[in-house]
Amino acid sequence: MDLLNTLVDKGLRRELPTREEALAVLATSDDDLLDVVAAAGKVRRRWFGRRVKLNYLVNLKSGLCPEDCSYCSQRLGSKAGILKYTWLKPEEASKAAAAGVAGGAKRVCLVASGRGPTDRDVDRVSKTIEAIKEQNEDVEVCACLGLLSAGQAERLRAAGADAYNHNLNTSEATYGDITTTHTYADRVDTVQQAQAAGMSACSGLIAGMGESDEDLVDVVFSLRALDPDSVPVNFLIPFEGTPLAKEWNLTPQRALRILAMVRFVCPDVEVRLAGGREVHLRSMQPLALHLANSIFLGDYLTSEGQEGKADLDMIADAGFEVEGADTTTLPAHRADVAAAEASGCGGGSCGPCGDGGAAPAAEPEAGAVSEAAADSEAGAGAGREARTDLVAVRRRGAGTDLPPNA
Repeated sequence: MDLLNTLVDKGLRRELPTREEALAVLATSDDDLLDVVAAAGKVRRRWFGRRVKLNYLVNLKSGLCPEDCSYCSQRLGSKAGILKYTWLKPEEASKAAAAGVAGGAKRVCLVASGRGPTDRDVDRVSKTIEAIKEQNEDVEVCACLGLLSAGQAERLRAAGADAYNHNLNTSEATYGDITTTHTYADRVDTVQQAQAAGMSACSGLIAGMGESDEDLVDVVFSLRALDPDSVPVNFLIPFEGTPLAKEWNLTPQRALRILAMVRFVCPDVEVRLAGGREVHLRSMQPLALHLANSIFLGDYLTSEGQEGKADLDMIADAGFEVEGADTTTLPAHRADVAAAEASGCGGGSCGPCGDGGAAPAAEPEAGAVSEAAADSEAGAGAGREARTDLVAVRRRGAGTDLPPNA
C-alpha cells in the first residue's frame, strides 16, 4: 500500500505526515489492519527496538475532584463507586511505589485528583518524591497534579521530579463539550510550564469519547507541536455514574488504528499504552506492543487492570523485553535535547523533531477523506458491545489495606 510505504519512510526520517495521511490510517479497513500494524511497527522498532518501558501509577488522593471532566470517575458529581481518600503519607506512597518497582516498573507516576495543587500540596508531593528516591535511586518519578501555578513546576523539579503529566485529552474544538471548569489552553500552559522548568513533558489523549476522526488527528497533531517526550494513549473506560457511561465506541481494530496513527505522527516519542487497554483491546493487546513502547503495569487510578504477571507474560510471549533501569528510553537525539533543557538550555530552538515539530500541517482538500472514513465516523457508536464486565473498580493497593497489583 503506497500510503503505508510513505508513512514508514516519513517515520524513519521523523517527518510529519499530512493530515490527509493521518486520517487515511484511521479509515483503513480491517482487511488491511495487520499491514497497518506491521508498517507502524517498523517505525516503533527503528526508534525503540523491542523494548517495553513499564510505568506504575500511585493514586495519592482519590475522588472528590471539583472539576467536571465528563470521562472521569473522580469528577464533580460522579456516582461511580470508587475509592475516596485524602493524601497518602510519603511513607505510604513510597511503599506503594516500591511494589511497582519490584514488578519491573522504571517510572512511578504520582497522581492526585483536583484542579491543581496548593503550595502545601507541592510540599507534600516533594516529600513523597524524596522518600521514593531514597528507596529507589534510579526510578523516574512523574507527577500528575493538575493545573500548575507559577513556580510550582520549578519546585517539583528541585524536589526530584523527572517528568510532569498533563493530557490534552481531545481536540481544542471539542474540549468544551467534555470539560467546562477549565480550558484547553489551561492544559497547554501547564505542559509548557513543566517543560520550561526542565521536566520531561508527558501529555496524551483519550479516545472513545464520541470524537470524530478529525478530532483524533487534531489532538495528535497538537501533541506533536507541543513536543512531549511521552504520549499516553488512553481508551475511555465508561464508568457507570459518569456522563460518558454509555459511550462504547471502540473496537480492538479501531484502537489499533488509533495507536498506529499516533506512532506515525509521533514516531520517536514514548507512546504509552494507557488506561482502558484491557477493556477495548482485550485479546489483541499483544499486537499493540508493536505500536506502543510503554505500558502501565497493573492497576490504574480508580479501575483494576490486568494482573501484573499477565502483563510481563504478554510482553515475553510477544517477543518483546522489559526495558531496564540502565537503558535510556528516548532515542539519542531526543535524550540529548532533554538533558540540555534540564540543565538550563531552554532556548526552544533545539527541538528534537527533524522539521521543528510544530510546522503547520496542510489541510486536506475538500472531499479528500475516503468513503471508508465517513462510514467509520458514522458508525462509531453503532452496534458496539458494552463490555461492562471488564470495568472493575480498584479495591486494592493505595488507599486500602490490600496488597497492590504489580
